[in-house]
Amino acid sequence: MASFAVNGRYLTQNLSGVQRYARSIVHALDQIEAACGGVILAPRTSCHPDYEKLCAVEVGVMSGYPWEQVELPMAARGRRLLNLCNMAPAIKSEQVVCIHDTNVLSSPDSYTHGFRAVYRSLQPLFARRAVKIATVSHASARQLSRYLPIPLSQIIVLPNGHEHALRWNPDLADLPAELPVRPEDRPFVLAIGSGARHKNMSLLLHIAPRLDEIGINLVIAGGNGIFIEDHVTFPANVYLCGRVSDDDLAYLLDHALCLAFPSLTEGFGLPIIEAMARGCPVVSSNCASMPEVCGDAGLLASPLDPAQWVRHIEMLNASAQLRFDLVGRGKEQCGNFSWHNSAGGYLDVIEGPAVHTTRGLPKKQALPQVAAVFATLGRPKVVSETVRHFLSTQRLAPSSVIISCATSEDAGDLVRLKDVKIVTGPVGLAAQRNTALNHLEPQTDLVAFFDDDFVAHPEWLSEAAQVFQDESSIVGLTGHVIADGIKGPGIAFHEAVKLIKRESGRSDKQWLEPFSPYGCNMAFRLKAIGTLRFDERLVLYGWLEDRDFGAALAKMGGRLIKFSACRGVHLGVKSGRTSGVRLGYSQVANPLHLMKKGTMKPRLVFGQIFRNLASNAGRSILPEPYVDRKGRLNGNLHALLDAVTGKLGPERAAAIGTGSALVPVERKPARAKA
Repeated sequence: MASFAVNGRYLTQNLSGVQRYARSIVHALDQIEAACGGVILAPRTSCHPDYEKLCAVEVGVMSGYPWEQVELPMAARGRRLLNLCNMAPAIKSEQVVCIHDTNVLSSPDSYTHGFRAVYRSLQPLFARRAVKIATVSHASARQLSRYLPIPLSQIIVLPNGHEHALRWNPDLADLPAELPVRPEDRPFVLAIGSGARHKNMSLLLHIAPRLDEIGINLVIAGGNGIFIEDHVTFPANVYLCGRVSDDDLAYLLDHALCLAFPSLTEGFGLPIIEAMARGCPVVSSNCASMPEVCGDAGLLASPLDPAQWVRHIEMLNASAQLRFDLVGRGKEQCGNFSWHNSAGGYLDVIEGPAVHTTRGLPKKQALPQVAAVFATLGRPKVVSETVRHFLSTQRLAPSSVIISCATSEDAGDLVRLKDVKIVTGPVGLAAQRNTALNHLEPQTDLVAFFDDDFVAHPEWLSEAAQVFQDESSIVGLTGHVIADGIKGPGIAFHEAVKLIKRESGRSDKQWLEPFSPYGCNMAFRLKAIGTLRFDERLVLYGWLEDRDFGAALAKMGGRLIKFSACRGVHLGVKSGRTSGVRLGYSQVANPLHLMKKGTMKPRLVFGQIFRNLASNAGRSILPEPYVDRKGRLNGNLHALLDAVTGKLGPERAAAIGTGSALVPVERKPARAKA
């Protein structure tokens, strides 16, 4: 007989996707002979169904979090505890915990302060102690490994199932008579979700007037619970149902033109499978777990692109054949997700050692299209070497590679490669990146910027694309620099390749947020960039234009992160021979310019300037052979004088006299040090 206990706190909670998961897994366990002897421990206020093989026991006198953290672990002593709803006792080690998603961490605005505080304090504790952590999709597993102290290899994937939706009876539906969902009414698009920001219902409200023009209503079902709802005005063709019964939902799915599921992030997206099981076509977001759950059985659209949603819905409304095809593919797809199979996976873990059990391995999903941009000037051999290596090693092929330069000669022999696009324009890193942005293909999703002397790890693009697909709120990503030659005499290309090969076996991935971009290797979501461009007043190569660009994106609400799985080596090539005076001038002028724009805080500005002055003054006595310290100090003082006299401007760095011999210096000074 099995000796395990189930955390039955879910029996006291309102039914949402997480509680549906717990009830369905327990129902499936109750149908498996090997689960006989298992017990469900629940608070005294719970209401539970009758079980055949499992036994329900009410314990303790508390409720809520106190019951779960204090009384439950005592009652479960001697048994392995199964927790199916994100939370578990922090003090118990012999337990399996299903964490459905990281929404509390990735979309905190959707939750109350108290709810966030509990989750942020307790989840890391039991995540470290649990025998095994489970989740409901491979996308969710990747997110958990980024936010919590859990290696990806230690997370099992046991997804939701579809069988419960087949037991619903639309004949028992009791919907308001005034709700226009009868066959004789206008077609309607069904949405299921709360007012939580990550549910992204605002997108559907935004396109509702356009749907009204083509004769389509929008029906939204779902409650708010712990979620925060914005105050909005609803168009005339939008109808709110509030919470509905399962039988009501069956009727709505059976008669809807389609289910629209525009979430920004989901651990699984159960309504998608429920719709497919009921024969309802699906239009879903193309991020997080949704592509994995939909497979090729749904129409995918960016949750940031309303026009794409309108096009998909128009297509469905106009084509009975498309609807028929999607219904057939949906029936097949939902068969990949079974409560019985997932319940069996939990039994494998409960009864035996902590084995890795994964059910429903998804088909390989298409990743976003990434354009790679290399800005270069006067270093044709360097850019040719790094770009050729990039093209031959990246596991995810870029949708396009753009070399942005002043003349085609700067691109060297890359002009002969059919996979490389050469664009020319004004000189300067900011200007050259802007030229590249203006030449991107319309279908581009992401743009990655690399210095011409950056050697990327083969997984750079694939890891970045996966992050942007999993985390729709992220607008900018910076990779990890394994070694940076800018801080010394430079790194030879062959040495950089060796350093990268040594990193190939590493599985640890560090996630830092927020993180200001570092321009030698960074990527951005093109939809978020929109009309934003790099500030061309920052005339010198690679000096704070990336920080300014990232701060402007963050002001618009985007998240900026650093992810160590996107890694490479910055060679720090010293050719280009920039005047130390000009660079020293920019070390003062550029931070002050960013402060005036509001993209750099005063304390950071003055700290940056002080460190540059102190370092240049201190090291000018015995300067490094590859750094013009006296020239930099001269430039620092020149800029301070201009600041006092009101002449200071970042573009003056290109026009001032050299004041010292031209010497080779780094194209991108390190930020932490002068």
